[in-house]
Order: sequence, then structure tokens, then C-alpha cells
Amino acid sequence: MTGFCPELSGDVAEVRDWVRAFARDVIRPAGAEWDEREETPWPVIQEAAKIGLYSLDFFATQWFEESGLALPVAFEEIFWGDAGIGLSITGTGLAAAALAANGTPEQMGEWLPQMFGTENDVKLGAFCASEPDAGSDIGAIRTRAVQDGDDWVLNGVKTWVTNGGIANVHVVVASVDPSLGTRGQASFVIPPGTPGLSMGQKFRKHGIRASHTAEVILQDARVPGSCLLGGKEKLEARLARVRKGERAGEQAAMRTFETTRPSVAAMAVGIARAGFEYARDYAREREQFGRRIGENQAIAFLLAEMATRVDVARLLTWRAAWMARNGRQFEQAEGSMSKLVAGETAVWVTEQAIQILGGAGYTREHPVERFHRDSKIYTIFEGTSEIQRLIIGRAVTGLPVR
Repeated sequence: MTGFCPELSGDVAEVRDWVRAFARDVIRPAGAEWDEREETPWPVIQEAAKIGLYSLDFFATQWFEESGLALPVAFEEIFWGDAGIGLSITGTGLAAAALAANGTPEQMGEWLPQMFGTENDVKLGAFCASEPDAGSDIGAIRTRAVQDGDDWVLNGVKTWVTNGGIANVHVVVASVDPSLGTRGQASFVIPPGTPGLSMGQKFRKHGIRASHTAEVILQDARVPGSCLLGGKEKLEARLARVRKGERAGEQAAMRTFETTRPSVAAMAVGIARAGFEYARDYAREREQFGRRIGENQAIAFLLAEMATRVDVARLLTWRAAWMARNGRQFEQAEGSMSKLVAGETAVWVTEQAIQILGGAGYTREHPVERFHRDSKIYTIFEGTSEIQRLIIGRAVTGLPVR
């Protein structure tokens, strides 16, 4: 097996350029409008579906590309265009990843196409893990799934759900044996139109406002046994091992988060790059005291630091993505490293972009204030920066850091 090489193949570079053109021509011009509207940008998703960017085929092809870099590269370009619209286009991918990580081939064949729909009938998927009292603490999940004959009945409240309540297919993490904590959890597909699933509060957010985020309420939501991801036999075998004190394998929600961390990091890299490039271009043109502000050492040095940090975040993200694709274990928590550095880089770089633009950067006449608002969530969702540091700390010390 060859080592990691940060050089894109011709096919990946071609996809990058294709996605960049769509982000430049379609996503970016629409960013401010849908941010103000705080609504799902269905027309933009439809355009993405028409060209094949929003489709199961695109996500699957990029996911299985041999270097592992295709999906992060594409996500960087999409989020360089706009983060809110970007999450509306890519949010289904988290539900798809949960299904792919935990489901059987038959379940994937049935439900993955229904998450995306077709170019003429676009659908969405939603992954439901967090709860009002269980955000980063996955072990505190209270949503219950109780077997009733051949069916499962789910009750609980999920929160912070991307596409929650408007998705066609929801994937829900629930406890089947609360006494076992995270090891007693399983994931379920909730088919479209299932009675008992409804949307609760839709959240008004600081950033990524074009992406729909809401509560999902489950009240006696009954699903057939075929909706238990992985199947009953696999679940019962896992629970039996846990009750005997044996290892049970990775927990369902954490497996999903770990596999998607490099892609989430790539989103943050795209936002950071957008902020840097806008500030750089502004510094090249803006004149004060008879010269362009980019000629001032203070500005030039700041831009140098911004460019360097963006590249560092990208390289960490690519390394983690390559490792995941090539079956390398994250022995030093490399997935968490990529998420931590990319998220904090996006916040810092976009803040400096505002500073370079001065008062103009603080207004909505320029997009850097939106970039900054959008960036903050990347230190919070999919595992906060504090949780990433905890994971990394445990990995590098080998100690049960708390």
C-alpha cells in the first residue's frame, strides 16, 4: 500500500473544477438571498440534482474513489460557494453514511435511493442522534426503541437535526437496552409517511441559515423489523457479547461521526478559503494613505498566516480522508485532528478577513461577515472542539482522560 501523497489524480481534479464552476456560478450568487430567507434553497438543490451533483451516484462514486480525496475536495468547493446552501446539498450525506456504516446491502439498496430521489423529484435524508439532554454525550440518549412483535416502536425527541422533519427518510439512533449505555443502542430507518414522526421546533440560527435544522418528535412511531439497521440477528449477537463483558464493536452513532469527520473538516476548509481569498483580493485593490493596504507589512503578514493555516487544515483533512479510505486506523485520532484544526481555522481566518476589511467587513455589503457566522458551527457540531481535544488527548496519552 502506497503512502499518502497530496496530489490529485486527473479524475479528482476534473471533478474539483466541475464542482468549483457550479459553486461559482450557481451557489455563491444565491448565498446571501437564502441566508436572509432562512429557508431550504430547493431551487439550488434542484439545479444540483439536474447536473448530477446532488445524487446518490455522485456521492457513492466520490466516496469510493481510491485516494479518498474526492469527497473532501468536492465539499471544499461547495462550501467555498456558500456554507448554508452547501449543507442543504450535502446534509443527506450524513444519513447516507449512517445507513452505509450500519445497514445491510439490502437496506442500502432500498433506502439510499429514496434519500436522494431523482432530478425531477428531489428528496432529502436526515440523521437523528442528538437530543435535548444528549449532544456530545451520546451515552445519554433517551429515545427508546421497543420491540413489539415483528415491529419496533420508537419514542423520544431528537434535536439539531439537519433536514429534520422535511426529509423523506430519517435514520434514528435509539436505545434498545438503556442499562448498557452506548453499547445498547441501535439505528433505525423511519420510512416516509410513518405515523408518529413529526417536526418540532425549527431553529433560527447564527449561521448556515439556508440549511434546515429542527427537532424530530417520535410518538409511538412504528416501523417494521426490516428497518433495524444491520438486522435483528446482528443486534442480538452484539448485545449478548456486551452482557458477557466482551467487546461489542463500535457504537452506531460514533461510527457515523468518525467516518464523516474528514468531510466535515473539508466543509470548514472551504469556508476558510473563501474568507482568505476575499480578504486577499480586497487587500490588493483597497487603497489607504496612497497605497494598497496589501503593501502594508501588517496586512501582508496576516494574509500569509491565513493562507498557511488554510493549507495546514486542508492537508490534515486530506490525510485523514486518505487514511479512512485505505483502511488505516486513526491511532492518533487523525480524524478528530482534521475536524479540530479545520473548524478553528475557519473561525480564525474569517474573523481576520473581517478585520482586514474594517468597518466594511462588518456589514452585509461584503460576504465575510456571513462566512464568519457560518464558520462557528464547525467548532460545535459533529463533536465540539473540546470533544475533539478529549479524543486526541486519549489517543496520544493512552490514558482515560476526562
